[in-house]
Amino acid sequence: MDAGTVSAPGAAVDPFAERSAPSGRFLYRLNPLAKLAAPLPAMLALIITRGLAIPTVLILLSLVLLLVGARLRARAVVLLLVGLPVLVAVLGVTFGVWVDPNRIDPGSPGASVVLVEVGGWQFTLAAYLIGLATALRIAALLVLSLIAGLTTTGPELVRALVQNLRVPYRIGYTALAALRFVPRFGHELEVIRAAQRVRGLDHGRGPVAAVRRTLAVAIPLLASAIRHAERVALAMDARAFGANPTRTERTLSRWRPRDTAFVALAWCTIAAVYWWGLSTGFGGLGGRP
Repeated sequence: MDAGTVSAPGAAVDPFAERSAPSGRFLYRLNPLAKLAAPLPAMLALIITRGLAIPTVLILLSLVLLLVGARLRARAVVLLLVGLPVLVAVLGVTFGVWVDPNRIDPGSPGASVVLVEVGGWQFTLAAYLIGLATALRIAALLVLSLIAGLTTTGPELVRALVQNLRVPYRIGYTALAALRFVPRFGHELEVIRAAQRVRGLDHGRGPVAAVRRTLAVAIPLLASAIRHAERVALAMDARAFGANPTRTERTLSRWRPRDTAFVALAWCTIAAVYWWGLSTGFGGLGGRP
């Protein structure tokens, strides 16, 4: 339901309708392309970044931006502030175990510090730091992608691609229709399972029963998907979708000065972080880990 539209009492609510973005946080008012373009240089540079400092600073800045500019649920905040450090620590150990000892510089800090020794195998502090650096880069990529991922809906992104980047609307809105199939299929799956429970259908337990249970819902779900796809195709044909090279838009997606300012500020911040990391020796690009 659009803002300002009042529904009649008892009117049916479309569970698959597009929901309006939360108000009061600035990230939701930015163009989706601006939120994709802003972290893009950092995401590309992280691929060849070495060291711990630069990914850590990028993670902290991204977390601050998300906490200030987005309306996050309590569960998401806990995952970002607690789950992410735990994930980095676990990945750091995991990647460190797989580091080839021959690639570790004997003169690097921690090369002589043995953390765990099993038989002839040694897990050194240098190997852990290399694994931790890899884990931090992955975490930084994840948090940077959340800036657009948590504050942009699929319809907003498609509208921005079609209107601002001139992506053919036949491709954009077809992809959008496919995306909107996902929640509908989830609803259909729940309906099918509820109907089977009402009929007393019991497949038992074990791996064979799991296969039977999956097939029992997959076939009616596939039939429902085909019927829905045919209805959507007929509705699009009835509205002459694709008959003209261009089309009018109900909701406009504009690139505003604030989008340019956001991208410019982000790029300057990323450049400052890398300049600080490279000039102080806390970061590096390329080369051996």
